[in-house]
Amino acid sequence: MKILDACCGSRMFWYDKQEEHTTYMDVRKYYEELPSGHVIDVDPDVQADFRSIPFDDETFDLVVFDPPHLIHAGDRSWLAKKYGKLDKERWPDDLKKGFDECNRVLKANGTLIFKWNEDQIKFRDVIKAIGQRPIFGDQRSKTRWSVFLKGDKDDSQRKNS
Repeated sequence: MKILDACCGSRMFWYDKQEEHTTYMDVRKYYEELPSGHVIDVDPDVQADFRSIPFDDETFDLVVFDPPHLIHAGDRSWLAKKYGKLDKERWPDDLKKGFDECNRVLKANGTLIFKWNEDQIKFRDVIKAIGQRPIFGDQRSKTRWSVFLKGDKDDSQRKNS
């Protein structure tokens, strides 16, 4: 089993932050101890941008894609340091490129887990931007976990097939 966490950040949702099957990737490498006692520690195995993943096609069985979800945060704010930040204008294209890259490195029968918090950008707008619909996931909470199959058809193609 080979797993890629394409935007690992500080690995907050991982029970085992050194899970042996997983390659942790992030565009950032950052460490800061905050006055509150909290620590921001972004220390990926591979430092790379999710829009250009440096692995061969069909390398991973499972890809976790938890991209930054903020567009309104100061560049030096605690939130931006902890979660990263998307460009206000380019976010739809950047997420589409990232989703396509995650699918590229995913094996033919692989699974993509997508995590999104819709505090600043609605989940339906993200789904529209990436052009695919999840097969299942949380449909009600503000933070959504959704499952996609590699190359699964979007809703309009499903209805016509």
